[in-house]
Amino acid sequence: MRRMVRLQEVAGRAGVSVSTVSNVVNGRTDRMNPDLLARVQCAIDELGYQPNRAARFLKTGHTPLIGLLVPSIANPIYGSLAREVEVAAQEAHGYRILVGNTYRDPQKEKQFLDDLLSHGIRGVIIVSPLLEQDHFRDAIKRGLVAVSYDRRLVPGPSLDVDYVSMDNAAAARIAVEHLVEHGHRRIAYVTASGRTVSRLDKIDGFRAAARAAGLDNAEIIEDEALSEFGDAEMAQLGRALVRTVAERGNRPTGIVAMNDMMAIGLVLGLQAGGLRVPDDVSVIGIDDMFLAGIIEPGITTVRLPLQAMARTMVDRIVHRLQHPQSATEQFTFPSHLVVRGSVATVGREGSVRPVRATS
Repeated sequence: MRRMVRLQEVAGRAGVSVSTVSNVVNGRTDRMNPDLLARVQCAIDELGYQPNRAARFLKTGHTPLIGLLVPSIANPIYGSLAREVEVAAQEAHGYRILVGNTYRDPQKEKQFLDDLLSHGIRGVIIVSPLLEQDHFRDAIKRGLVAVSYDRRLVPGPSLDVDYVSMDNAAAARIAVEHLVEHGHRRIAYVTASGRTVSRLDKIDGFRAAARAAGLDNAEIIEDEALSEFGDAEMAQLGRALVRTVAERGNRPTGIVAMNDMMAIGLVLGLQAGGLRVPDDVSVIGIDDMFLAGIIEPGITTVRLPLQAMARTMVDRIVHRLQHPQSATEQFTFPSHLVVRGSVATVGREGSVRPVRATS
């Protein structure tokens, strides 16, 4: 049986104090000299030191794990989010992540929060843009440090939660402005029904931008996913909504989709129905997930700054675990347009010209 390496041995090998090694092991490295950090990490690797997680739990009351609750990992954007959160947690703080699917069900969210606490996990990132979040209150009172992703602070009773979101209204506005710049006067916003904070913000941004451009005929087209696993069905829902779009007497020439998965479904459905993208209908998504760049045509989209948001969320959890009296904050991130091949310029007589993609 392999002998267990002690913390003191690592400290001796690195020529530092035991407390310094403890700081590295526990992720308290924000103010540490990079050379010193590298020396300790080298000693840890050479000796094969493995922290005693059980002892750490008994000492600190929490394990070095961060919970990540998403509506459904079937949506690739949440897989990308999980990767960015894991990289930020592991590389900067020595934490791992534990992922759970909640399907936007308040009861499932509450049960997951209770489970995290019972396993000594004291930090969680919650992807829950539901209008109501009162079911978080009990877990937060019991010591859970929470960050809410993809929603902003809304009026009502306050919670001890950090909020990290893209400016969803601005993202929709950017998409509308791009269509308008390229001559589109008949536009629509296509979305799944179900009122969440982020969806409402995107609709508000779409409508505001359409009004500013004098587009009185801009419309919202929506339908409901077939099951609670709606995130897995966004592409199918986009395809299904193509019929609604195509049957319009004055069919929109430009569509803004609520996310890239729906945009992909729209593009595939339009093509299957004999309509060309972008020649007959232009499509813009929101997210910039990797799939948007590999279908044909590549989908013009509004990029979600996922990496920066993940780092902020992890940093906030670790900071507030170390400084429990810290006030919560709200962080809103800007986004920018990524131009590919799914938007064309509409001429005065209805002629179209594809827009050149940017890198």
